[in-house]
Amino acid sequence: MAGCLTNCHLPDWECFDNLRQKRNSISSIVAGTLFGLGWWIIADAAAAYPDQNDFPKACHTCGVVSTLALIMVNSVSNSQVRGDTSDGGCLGSIGAKIWFFAGFILSFGALIGSAWILFGMYVVNNLENRNDWPGIAVFLQNLLIFFSAIIFKFGRSEDLWDN
Repeated sequence: MAGCLTNCHLPDWECFDNLRQKRNSISSIVAGTLFGLGWWIIADAAAAYPDQNDFPKACHTCGVVSTLALIMVNSVSNSQVRGDTSDGGCLGSIGAKIWFFAGFILSFGALIGSAWILFGMYVVNNLENRNDWPGIAVFLQNLLIFFSAIIFKFGRSEDLWDN
């Protein structure tokens, strides 16, 4: 049963070869666009609801933590996490893994915190008939920054000079 699709081949299209060659550029553009869109959404919500009662300024903390997590996750290369590099750094491969793991923990924590803000402040306890857009904006911002970190980290090849 393992060989039933061995003779089936997809056609070799030149456009897919060009996309493979430009993988780093495409993933960087997509990740940067998602990151910018996330901050644009939260800036729109902050401008539309400037009152502290409608949109507390403490809700911006999740976006800042998520941005810090994006920087932490992407500051470590995949080869450092795998332990392929010979340069020791501060703690070597173990330190890179701890830093990478801490970045993902911060990223997940910011995403969970933004969901808590959305549902805790705007959906469930909507006693004052608030508009739900600020809560949705906080969650969308953190979700887009999270996807941006994932795409930038795992969408790129190891060779940074590859277009």
